[in-house]
Amino acid sequence: EINQLPHAFNLYNNYPNPFNPVTTIRYDLPEDALVNITIYDIMGRIVRTLINSQQNAGFKSIQWNATNDAGSPLSAGLYLYKIQADNFVQTRKMVLLK
Repeated sequence: EINQLPHAFNLYNNYPNPFNPVTTIRYDLPEDALVNITIYDIMGRIVRTLINSQQNAGFKSIQWNATNDAGSPLSAGLYLYKIQADNFVQTRKMVLLK
C-alpha cells in the first residue's frame, strides 16, 4: 500500500454551504505544518479559532457547529474562514442559515 500525500496546500469550499447547524471544512497539507484555521464575521472580527496546532501532512477535515470560542451560537449570515499553514494563506466564504 502506497501512502499518498497531497501535492499542494489547499482549502476547499465547506459543505454543505449554506449550512445549519454544522459544516465541514476540508484542507490538504502536503507536508507537516503549523496550521491555523480561523472563522471571521463579515466585519473581520475573529469569532472562532478551529485549529492552531502543528499537524502532520495529509488530507484533513474539521467540522464547525456555528458557535464562537465561548460556545455560544452565532447568528445567521456570511462568515469567512481562513487557513494559514507555513506560507500558504487562503480565505473562503460560507453562509449560516437559521
